[in-house]
Amino acid sequence: MTTESIPTGARIGHVHLKVADLDRAVAFYRDTLGFDLVFQYGTQAAFLSAGGYHHHIGLNTWESAGGSPPPAGTTGLYHFAINYPERRDLAAALRRLLDRGWGIDGASDHGTHEALYLHDPDFNGIELAWDRSPDHWFHEGEPVFERKPLDFPSLLGELADPATDQYLPGLAKYD
Repeated sequence: MTTESIPTGARIGHVHLKVADLDRAVAFYRDTLGFDLVFQYGTQAAFLSAGGYHHHIGLNTWESAGGSPPPAGTTGLYHFAINYPERRDLAAALRRLLDRGWGIDGASDHGTHEALYLHDPDFNGIELAWDRSPDHWFHEGEPVFERKPLDFPSLLGELADPATDQYLPGLAKYD
């Protein structure tokens, strides 16, 4: 038995989800979350990405067309995370959700990162997150894992014009 760790540069490249209705799922990930549709294979599969990557999200109906979400109390995916490069990007994602009437299931400031929790139309769990700098991840050698309320006014304040302290055009002030 080996005890070697996975290499530091390893990363999770994409998630592939079973969905009941491909068009509905594509509309959510493209129109609500803002991913680009890279390729769609009829009503069976679609691949979406951010920034030209081959795909971050794969969707398929191969075993799930017309299906229902798994019942509570069963195993499976809890959630996957989409990490934004800047705090302002997380704020813009929240704005997109609010502007489209899509609710969130929860939100937290974990110390290491800020997170919004929601689900897609097939009830797959999603975490939208922004990581703080790694120098904030440990305190006195111990990992910082907190569960504090997310400061929504501060987060959405990222979208304000610093010269005028006014919210950007088209952004309603959410308090």
